[in-house]
Amino acid sequence: MNRRDPTTLRSHRWFGAADLRSFGHRSRIRQLGFGLDEIAGKPVIAIINTWNGLAHCHGHFPARVEAIKRGILQAGGFPVEVPVMALPENFVKPTTMLYRNLLAMEVEENLRSLPVDGAVLMGGCDKTTPATIMGAISAGLPAIFMPAGPMLRGNWGGQILGSGSDIWKYWDEKRAGRISEAQWSEMEAGIARSDGVCMTMGTAMTMTSLAEVLGLTLPGATSIPAPDSGHARMAAATGQRAVDLVWQDIKPVDLLSAASFDNAIIASAALAGSTNAIIHLIAMARRAGIALGLDRFDELSAGIPVLADIRPSGAWLMEDFFYAGGLPAFLTRIADRLDLNAATVNGRTLGENIAGATVWNATVIRPWDNPVSSAEGLAVLQGNLAPDGCVMKPSAAESRLLRHEGPALVFDDYDTMAAAVADPELDVTADTVLVLRNAGPLGGPGMPEWGMLPIPVKLLRQGVRDMVRISDARMSGTSYGACILHVAPESFIGGPLALVRTGDIIRLDVAARRIDVLISDHDLQMRRDAWRPPAPRYARGYGAMAAAHIGQADTGCDFDFLQRPGVIGEPEIH
Repeated sequence: MNRRDPTTLRSHRWFGAADLRSFGHRSRIRQLGFGLDEIAGKPVIAIINTWNGLAHCHGHFPARVEAIKRGILQAGGFPVEVPVMALPENFVKPTTMLYRNLLAMEVEENLRSLPVDGAVLMGGCDKTTPATIMGAISAGLPAIFMPAGPMLRGNWGGQILGSGSDIWKYWDEKRAGRISEAQWSEMEAGIARSDGVCMTMGTAMTMTSLAEVLGLTLPGATSIPAPDSGHARMAAATGQRAVDLVWQDIKPVDLLSAASFDNAIIASAALAGSTNAIIHLIAMARRAGIALGLDRFDELSAGIPVLADIRPSGAWLMEDFFYAGGLPAFLTRIADRLDLNAATVNGRTLGENIAGATVWNATVIRPWDNPVSSAEGLAVLQGNLAPDGCVMKPSAAESRLLRHEGPALVFDDYDTMAAAVADPELDVTADTVLVLRNAGPLGGPGMPEWGMLPIPVKLLRQGVRDMVRISDARMSGTSYGACILHVAPESFIGGPLALVRTGDIIRLDVAARRIDVLISDHDLQMRRDAWRPPAPRYARGYGAMAAAHIGQADTGCDFDFLQRPGVIGEPEIH
C-alpha cells in the first residue's frame, strides 16, 4: 500500500502546525478528554450517522458506531461520530424525498468544514443511502458506505410477512371486508420484528445493493441482516478500510465510472429493484460528473429477466436472499452482462470480489434459464403525456395491463383521490385509468410515494386487484401494480398531465414504450393555453429554496446549484 506522509493529511492543517490557531484546535481536543498522542499523525475518520430516536430502521446504529470506531482504532485512525439527519421513511412528512438533497448538503458541508480526512457513511433507510453518497462525492474525501442491513422476516399466523408488499395486499383485503380488525392488529405487531430496513426489494435494499454494485461497500456487506453478528463484524471491517482509503487517497469519484453505473442499472433490473433507484442513480452519477439519462436505463434493462425471487416481484425475503448467497452470489448470475473490471472500495475489481461466490438456493437466486419473470423489471415510457419520460415496473404488473386503453379518472390531490376510491358508488370500471397529478417534485411537494393509487373499493369487491394508474409521484419500492410513475415534466409546472380531463382515453403500450392521451395536438395546445399555474407550496424556508432549485425526475431531482459535473469539492477556506 502506498502510504501518504502524515503531514499531507487534511487534519494536519488543524492539529499539526506550530501556530496559535493549531494551539486552539489541540486544546479543544484535550478538552474532549483525548491525549494528543491519540490523534497526532493519524487519519481522522468521520462516522456519518443517520440515526435519531425515531429512526426505526437504524435502531442498531448506536451499537454499530462502536464497532466502526473499534475498526478505525485497530487500523490506526481516530474516529469521530458526526450525527446528521436520520430521515426515517415512515415518520417524515410530507416525504423524505423532500429532504434528500438537504441531507446530501449536510454531509458535504460537515466533511468540508470539520478536521476530517475520510468518512464512513452509515445509511440504509431509503434516502439516506443516495444522500450520504451524493454528499461524499461532492465533498471529495475518501469515503466508504456501511449499509444498515435488512430486518428479519415478518410473521403473522404462521405466514411470512414482507414490509410494505404484504401490507398493501392485506389492506386491500381489509377494505374488501376479508380481513378483521383483530387480524389487522396482529399483522401490525408482527411485520417489523427487528432493527434493519424493509426486508423486501424496496428502495432501501435496492439502493444499498446498488451501492455495493457501485463498489462503495465491502463485498457482501449489503445482504447481512441487521441483527446478525456478522453485521457488527462488517461494521468494524468497514472502519478499518476507511483508514486505508485515507492513506491511499481513494475517493468515491476515483471508483465511480460510467461502467459502474451501467452495472448498477443491470443489477437493478435483474433484482426488480425499486423504480426510485432511477432518480437516485441519475443524481449520484451527475454528482460524479457522469451524464446519466433515462434512455440508458431502458437500453440496459431490456431483455434482463428478474432473477431475485424477492417480494414484491417474487416470493421470498432478504433474509432468504442472504442465506442463498447474498448479493455476490446473485451477481455471478449476471456476470456476463457486467463490467467486471470496475473498481471497488476494497482495492479489488468487482469480478475479483464475486469470484467463487456460491448460490446456495437456486429457488431464491434463480438461474438465467429459470427466471422469476421474463417481464422486464423496468420500462421507460414516453409519449404526449410524458415528453421527458416516465417509468413503470412491468414485472410487478398484471400482464393483461401492459397494453391497455381506458378512460381517465383524474384527481388533483391525494386527499380527494383517497376519499373517492373509498366510495362504493364511484363511477369506475376495471378499464378506468386512475390519474393523480400535483404530486411531483414541486407539486407534492417533494414527490411523495403516492404512485400506487389505491384500487377503488367498488372494484376490490368485484375481485379486481390491479389497474393502470398514472402520476407524477413516486411509489415505494415495496409497492406493485401497473403504476406509471415519475411523469416528466410534472403537472404542477404545466406538464401534459395537467391537461388531462376525466373521460379522456389513455393508451399504454409497454412494448412500444408509449403512454399517450388520445386527443389532438390542437386540443392539447388549447388546454395548455388555458392552464394557469397553482400557488407555490412554500413561501419561505427550505421548502421555498427546494422549489426554486429542484430538478425534475428525469434529471434526478437534485438542486441545480449542486449539479456541477466534473467539479468535485470546493476550495477550502483556511
